[in-house]
Amino acid sequence: MGSQPVSLAFREATPEDIPLLLPLIKRAYRGSASRAGWTTEADLVADDRIDAAGLLTKISQPTGAVLVATDTSSGSFVSCCEVLHHPGSNAAYFGLFAVDPLLQGGGIGKTVLAFAEGYAREKWGVERMEMTVIWTREELIAWYGRRGYVKTGERREFPYAELVNGKALRDDLWFEVLEKDLVAAA
Repeated sequence: MGSQPVSLAFREATPEDIPLLLPLIKRAYRGSASRAGWTTEADLVADDRIDAAGLLTKISQPTGAVLVATDTSSGSFVSCCEVLHHPGSNAAYFGLFAVDPLLQGGGIGKTVLAFAEGYAREKWGVERMEMTVIWTREELIAWYGRRGYVKTGERREFPYAELVNGKALRDDLWFEVLEKDLVAAA
């Protein structure tokens, strides 16, 4: 974890990126490869996190984008995330955040999160960013806290019925909602 600094280039994902994005997302969230990083959910959920159809839906969302971060020296995908504007509101949602587990701990996550916040502010003029994190992920919630996110006190249900090719390993999962004031942070 935390290898040499990586220079990043950002862009919106296209449908052609799906074959490269799916393995990155799975490595970051699920299975034995995810254990190389600190953001694994392998002890909580045993599924694929998202499939090609679900990723295409997110990429094609007219009020959102899947952002890709590539290593400028190799061109390889090292991170991605989703940003989604809530039409009629001053908020955007941040999710589907994946950093290659072998590169976690080196600042890529902070850089990608900051880019996504700036993207949402500039593209939609939003003032707040929200996200959901599984309540058991205290270390991850603390990481977001150090980046200005606070718990709202709102809980959202875990989508047990929407798991992709697998199952949850616990029956007590739910999401903690976190929020950041992007105006104050700017």
